[in-house]
Amino acid sequence: MNKKRSQCSSAYLPIEDYAIIGELHTVALVGKNGSIDWCCLPRFDAPSVFGALLDAGKGGFFRIAPSNMEEVDCKQMYLPETNVLLTRFLSNEGVGEITDYMPVMEEKEANQQVLIRSLSIVHGSLAFTMTCRPAFNYARDDHRVELMQEGAIFASDKMALSLSSSVPLKQDGRGGVQAHFTLNAGQSLHFVLACTDKHAHKPRTLSDNDFQSVFHDTLHYWQNWLSQCKYQGRWREMVQRSALVLKLLTYAPTGAIVAAATTSLPETLGGARNWDYRYTWLRDASFSLYSLLTLGFTTEAEAFMQWLDNRCHELKEGGSLQPMYTIDGKHDLQEVPLDHLEGYCQSKPVRIGNGAYKQLQLGMYGEMMDAIYIYNHYDAISYDLWKQVLRLLDWLSEHWQEPDESMWEVRGGPKPFVNSRMMSWVAFDRGLRIARHRGWPAPEDKWSKLRAQIYEQVMDKGWSEKCQSFVQYYGSDAVDASALLMMITHFTGSKEPRTLATMKRIRQELASGALVRRYIPQEAANDGLGSVEGTFGACSFWLVENLALAGRLDDARLVLEKLLSYSNHVGLYAEEISPTGDALGNFPQAFTHLALITACVTMDDALKVHKDRPRSSKRAIRNA
Repeated sequence: MNKKRSQCSSAYLPIEDYAIIGELHTVALVGKNGSIDWCCLPRFDAPSVFGALLDAGKGGFFRIAPSNMEEVDCKQMYLPETNVLLTRFLSNEGVGEITDYMPVMEEKEANQQVLIRSLSIVHGSLAFTMTCRPAFNYARDDHRVELMQEGAIFASDKMALSLSSSVPLKQDGRGGVQAHFTLNAGQSLHFVLACTDKHAHKPRTLSDNDFQSVFHDTLHYWQNWLSQCKYQGRWREMVQRSALVLKLLTYAPTGAIVAAATTSLPETLGGARNWDYRYTWLRDASFSLYSLLTLGFTTEAEAFMQWLDNRCHELKEGGSLQPMYTIDGKHDLQEVPLDHLEGYCQSKPVRIGNGAYKQLQLGMYGEMMDAIYIYNHYDAISYDLWKQVLRLLDWLSEHWQEPDESMWEVRGGPKPFVNSRMMSWVAFDRGLRIARHRGWPAPEDKWSKLRAQIYEQVMDKGWSEKCQSFVQYYGSDAVDASALLMMITHFTGSKEPRTLATMKRIRQELASGALVRRYIPQEAANDGLGSVEGTFGACSFWLVENLALAGRLDDARLVLEKLLSYSNHVGLYAEEISPTGDALGNFPQAFTHLALITACVTMDDALKVHKDRPRSSKRAIRNA
């Protein structure tokens, strides 16, 4: 544990000490210590009501914990095949458990988010303290507290919460309420936090029968959903947990998948790489659709494809897209610093919004076209969408040679990034394949010539004889882990000497064992920040895919098993992993879990010994 971590550990839990619950509109992060330190209501990108994750002093939290926490051991687990969380407190005096979950409402009831926290004693007796102290609008709005017989109401000018409690509450003098109580073996009680609008309903305590009914309905929802999963391979438990994470990060009304549940968790403790990830990136599109369709979650794939379809019908003048959108498709993601919050472990700035939405990221057109191509093999896309594709590729044909900010969203100025050129090749390649498959009108000669031109340019200018690898951008000597996508997207074959040499250099310069960095900031394109970062989870799983596709199965399997050991106690991954195994960056991150799924599917496919094994992998789809 580094010095900076130890200095803030008493106020902030390590990022990896959190689990996540949710109900397809928003989520809550629950720490091993029984504290909900992050929750935005009523949706992912709404202002936080509990934000102690970003300011332990004034961010707000909802904590249920033994009064003598220093003498208690804490454990967490998900109930099997669900997103229902169990937090266990173990001491010599007794053993207690909190069951946390958010019931998944029918669409007609989905305007009300409910969070249920049920406490029970398994053995002995334990004294507990419950503190619920919301801080509305990122701790910027005042609120009033009203105590009632069955709980309390917290009301700001724009939002209200009701907390039901079967034990007496008292105000804590800091905008919250508190209760002290002791429970004995066999006893239980339930707290219910409900969000509606500024006119909160009066709290109503939950009877044991009511709790059991809602509890089992929630269990059955998640278990029934997961039963659709077709993956039964060697890494079933980790793949299914990743699928459950992706479902939690899905916004039910539109089908959009947020990149992560949080904002401004630092990629370096004390550093400035703190971004808002509560939006949907086109960069993740093909990985998302491939994972959903491969695992059998067709309803989710259809919903996400509809969200993508809608964005294609909102092309900017000339036919361009922006890199990311809000979960309901809005275009404005203005970036604003919240200077009143100290940041996780004093890592400033805290940001909401994301200024990268204004960037030019040419690689996203390849991801979008790859997503459309993958979905088209599952179900025919519409001709109306195809007409938008024609506009999109016409725009790309005029702009693919421009410098851009790349998939890593550097903020030090545009460069001729190799990945952006390579993904432009993917865009025209997939366009040609769809046109030929459907027999639709398309400028095939033009696209074919562009595809060949881009390929030759990348192989000429993107390859460095001196470095014996593909480089980050034309004229650079720096290596970039995005080159691992060359094999995955079939820009090159699995035996291409240049790709294999690049993989070797990536392992030499960017890898620490199984963990892979995106690039070395001091050597690569200026990202405008200067601070270091940890290893990138998605890139690490891409290495597994590359090794497997190259036929190095023993090596690939060893790397995969090591990577799986870096998940947290309940199987979750943040964006990055520090050299000492700490989670860094926003959490949990969809991109990492998507890469985990594709790596495991690729490994299973590669390890099959049957000559007639099913050709259902991403590579098979892309080669069709």
